[in-house]
Amino acid sequence: MVAQYLSDAFAVIFTPFGFISLFVSVLLGLIFGMLPGLTATMAVALLTGLTYAFDGPLAVMVLIGVYIGAISGGCQSAILLNIPGTPASAATAVDGYPLARQGKGGLAIFVANASSFSGTMLSVLYLILFTPLLTSAALKFNSHEMFLLAVFGIVICGNLTSGGRPIKGWISGFIGLLVSQVGRDTVGSFARFTFGNMDLTGGISLLPVMIGLFGFPEIVNSFSAVKRELVTSQKYSAREGFGIMKRNWFNVLRSSVLGAVMGAIPGVGEDTGGWLSYWSQKKSSKHPEMYGKGCIDGVVSSETGNNAAIGGAIIPVLSLAIPGSAPAAVLLAAFWMHGYRPGPLLMTDTPEFLYYVVVFMVVSSILMWLIATNMSKLTVKVLQVDQRILMPTIFICCVIGAFVVNNRIFDVKLMFVFGLLGVALSYMKYPSAPFLLGVILGNMADENLRRALILHNGSIAPFFTRPISVFFILFILALVLPQFAFFRNMMAGIKRSFARK
Repeated sequence: MVAQYLSDAFAVIFTPFGFISLFVSVLLGLIFGMLPGLTATMAVALLTGLTYAFDGPLAVMVLIGVYIGAISGGCQSAILLNIPGTPASAATAVDGYPLARQGKGGLAIFVANASSFSGTMLSVLYLILFTPLLTSAALKFNSHEMFLLAVFGIVICGNLTSGGRPIKGWISGFIGLLVSQVGRDTVGSFARFTFGNMDLTGGISLLPVMIGLFGFPEIVNSFSAVKRELVTSQKYSAREGFGIMKRNWFNVLRSSVLGAVMGAIPGVGEDTGGWLSYWSQKKSSKHPEMYGKGCIDGVVSSETGNNAAIGGAIIPVLSLAIPGSAPAAVLLAAFWMHGYRPGPLLMTDTPEFLYYVVVFMVVSSILMWLIATNMSKLTVKVLQVDQRILMPTIFICCVIGAFVVNNRIFDVKLMFVFGLLGVALSYMKYPSAPFLLGVILGNMADENLRRALILHNGSIAPFFTRPISVFFILFILALVLPQFAFFRNMMAGIKRSFARK
């Protein structure tokens, strides 16, 4: 039966219309991923409506293709312009953009595409082998753990992007956390910090924040005397790129596991998968001081992690009908629209569906790699355009990207506000990435903290009695306390006393 299911899946792909549809969907996904303001969620949602008249398997194939393409495509604008195409690519920009400034943009994109392919393919393997294990682990994350996971993500991001001053990263992250509280809360639906403005009642949209924070500083800096030199891209060989991937085999393996686990935890998704993978690689490196200055191993880890989260996010969709990320939530709705019923009875009612998903993901990943690698030969020419010409064009794209989210001028105004904030953060050497992650994880942190307190009548004791919560608390303390002089002095005193004994 398995052979028959696989044969049916390949039959869907390798018809003229099927293959063209998959090719176009992956290409559209890459374009959506590259352009700031057009996200994977938007891409999947848009194509869901367009596939309404398609047969079920064909529609599923198209939607998986655009999902994989969109998450993978965000690396190109992150590397070339320091503007992540999607929030999932924010970690890639940390080392990818310095590489582009060094003339290694083509090599960085080649390695990023190969890492995206590797992460997705490994996540397919985990999807097949570890669905029950990862799903049961994700179910153990209740409100207490989800709140601490959000705090953990912000602390890690602050550590990674602060240039040796984590407190600045944490301040930036927790300001983002506060910004995410604007609008109606998700528990009691009360309006908070709206000051009577109806446009703020729905909350702060993520995309205007992202475009403003990352786009404006680059546009402003492009007109400074320091950055007026023309950046060129040196030629590279595919052998050099494959050599980097071969050297990073353990990095790829570890990052894919971390990304898949983050994807499998509902509500976390690709963004945290990329950051956690990047952090893990930096912590294990013999030269952590190189990260943030153009270390290509960081690009490998972040792109592997965020793409591995795709397969991880689909695991709870198939087994529990619970999406692991925002694009996976749209994908779940599309599955229902086309007559599939993910959940515990999936393998009983439609056993062929799992094999369809696996085959579609594998072929989509191969197409993504081929298309993205060839596209990069054109996109990397962006580096050869004088920034004083390029950046006004990027500015127009930023305005359009902010507007098309909700078709509101208010979102363009928000983009300007957060753009000015991004310029101020850049001037004061505060990293923008933790701010963005704070906005992304803010609602999850707020909702789960309040739910945890409500369930236990305001008691915080369960945070210190639940094993996973205790693990996160200890991990957060292990990251935070060493940054304070009193703790370092105390630990040095303890070491001296043991040495005397």
